[in-house]
Amino acid sequence: MRKIVLLCSAGMSTSILVTKMQQAAADQGYEVEVSAHSVSEATRVGANADIILLGPQVRFNLSNVQKQLPGKPVEVIDMRAYGTMNGEAVINEVKKVLND
Repeated sequence: MRKIVLLCSAGMSTSILVTKMQQAAADQGYEVEVSAHSVSEATRVGANADIILLGPQVRFNLSNVQKQLPGKPVEVIDMRAYGTMNGEAVINEVKKVLND
């Protein structure tokens, strides 16, 4: 099971995307645990994650989060996928990054 952490400003705006990602993953038979948090919690919640995804609105935090979590894949969610809440597109990108 892959653990995916989404980070945004307050952890709220990504909650809909979490649900869409969980559904897309279930449809594909891809076992995931997806959670959304504030970017300020990156070190605490990202330590046990397989991948950390930043909402486009906090993409300016990319290098900071990468420094906080060395060795972890940290990516910015595609703006179009985020804006349309396309959970399938985000799951497919996760699978690509993680070579799953």
